[in-house]
Amino acid sequence: MTVRFVTGNEGKVREAGEYLTESVEQVDYDYPEIQADDVGVIASRGAREAFADLGGEEGVVVDDTGLSVEALGGFPGPYSAYVEDTLGIEAIPRLLEDDADRRARFRTVVAYADGEGVETFEGSVGGTIVSPRGEDGFGYDPVFEYDGRTFAEMSTAEKNAVSHRGRALEAFAEWYAGRER
Repeated sequence: MTVRFVTGNEGKVREAGEYLTESVEQVDYDYPEIQADDVGVIASRGAREAFADLGGEEGVVVDDTGLSVEALGGFPGPYSAYVEDTLGIEAIPRLLEDDADRRARFRTVVAYADGEGVETFEGSVGGTIVSPRGEDGFGYDPVFEYDGRTFAEMSTAEKNAVSHRGRALEAFAEWYAGRER
């Protein structure tokens, strides 16, 4: 059995492969992403629409992640990808130059949709915003520090062991392995 992960991000697919016993197939499909203040709402809707748009026969996985910075009132949150695309990840540390409070939290919701409906799985991790460091990872990994190192300074296995997406994928993998098909 193959799990279809709807994303243009190969890094997410590799991460999912670390948790699932099934093979993971990347489906590079650009479903319409709604704007909402909650990544769970965005992921659920995206999974539902991707499932329907891709024929409504095989289940699909969609995820959405937000980086919420305490001193910025939770910004960029669900708008993290837009901020990364328009301003770059370096904008977040710059916004905090004069602020001692650099606490942040990554939150990921993995949504699985099939003919039965949508199931969601959440993972989060707290850390600190720092100037970019490290060569690995993707997205905000170079500016998110956890336990003294940025996610971009960790190996994939180290990051997966503590990351928001890893925690959500672990919950999804447990559920997926235990369900009747």
